[in-house]
Amino acid sequence: MKRQRFFKAVLYCTLMVMVMLSAQASARSSSSSIWRLYGDWQVKVDYDGRQFESILSFSRNQEGNLTGNWISFMGLSELKDIKYEEGKISFSRDRRNRDGETTTSNFKGTIEEGKISGTWSSSRGENKLEGKRAPRIQRAVGSWELKYKFGDREITSKLIVKVDKEGNLTGQWQSRRGESAVTDLQYERGKLTFKRTSTYQDRKREYTFEGTVQRDNTLSGMIKSERGEIEVEGKLIGGSLIGTWNLEVAYDSGNRKQRLKVNPDMSGLYGAIPIKKINLENGQVDFLTVLKFGDQSYEIRFEGKIEDSKLTGEMTTSRGTQKITGTKVIRTFRRRSTG
Repeated sequence: MKRQRFFKAVLYCTLMVMVMLSAQASARSSSSSIWRLYGDWQVKVDYDGRQFESILSFSRNQEGNLTGNWISFMGLSELKDIKYEEGKISFSRDRRNRDGETTTSNFKGTIEEGKISGTWSSSRGENKLEGKRAPRIQRAVGSWELKYKFGDREITSKLIVKVDKEGNLTGQWQSRRGESAVTDLQYERGKLTFKRTSTYQDRKREYTFEGTVQRDNTLSGMIKSERGEIEVEGKLIGGSLIGTWNLEVAYDSGNRKQRLKVNPDMSGLYGAIPIKKINLENGQVDFLTVLKFGDQSYEIRFEGKIEDSKLTGEMTTSRGTQKITGTKVIRTFRRRSTG
């Protein structure tokens, strides 16, 4: 009798442990899968045969909760009731019309192999949405101003890192002695490595570099050659502007939220509108882009400045001029639990 009670107790404890382990594994799986959602998604919504491009942007706040925004040429609006599990996603969005009335739209769809698809539904009917994950530009891309010493001499050079059509990194080294190609350029988890060959007065030298790209847009590493090792410190040119900016755009009807995203190669997005080149010189910022609707095109020009980590300026379109103020997004998240 005692033996039976003992085996029942062991069996009960074993089952409880299995249930707990299964629950923990399920929680870890759910937490892991949510990371597939984070980032920007380029989407198109069909309205009566006309397609409008927008961006779905998902992130998390300082408490670790999932957040999202709908970003278009009209502005930025917050997503609500976001749910994502096993490839199924749903959320809602409130939108205020010209009469000041608020309407709510609901989305239900799926995410599979880097693509999102589903249906918007509201009092006006249903609209199809399709899109894909926006490519992420690696942190190493851009123009880097490098400083290092040869003896008592301080030398400044420039490292330019680009991405080719196949998504591979390419590089070029520029100094007062001329330009030289960078080969075997690799970037992974903050580590940047490459090789460089220079020729000066018929003398050929080979160098290797290994360094770390920091989140504050700085670079530190070591150049190695037959002559020894040299410490290198660098900073990303345009680093004060590169990143994501939350904007307030002043209209006669009231302020609207918008987003400016500046990539490391100084391309960017104003809302969902691509910008080929954003200029920054002595704190002055400007860019010109074009918004297209069918056969019609509208120029959008921005001129402003960065001062005390704030972006201010004016946006000029065919509809007039709006004042803009912006603050840079600084992400300071809690670390994910690994337990």
